[in-house]
Amino acid sequence: MTKRRNLILPAVLLGVVLLALAILYIVDSASALPSFVPGHQAGSGHHHVKHGIAAFLLGLACLVFAWFQTGPAAARR
Repeated sequence: MTKRRNLILPAVLLGVVLLALAILYIVDSASALPSFVPGHQAGSGHHHVKHGIAAFLLGLACLVFAWFQTGPAAARR
């Protein structure tokens, strides 16, 4: 497997943003979300737990991807 070291920083940044978004989805109601975030509904008291879980899992996947890209290159035979 080839290592793509130029994807490490974007994957880490995206992972951190998605983890922060997951916390935002779970903690705030739909009306308290910023208007540019999917799931914003003015006057709603609903919490988007499924959106939060999905954002958490995607953020975790981005961080795991970045972690695997930082490993040593495979030894050639």
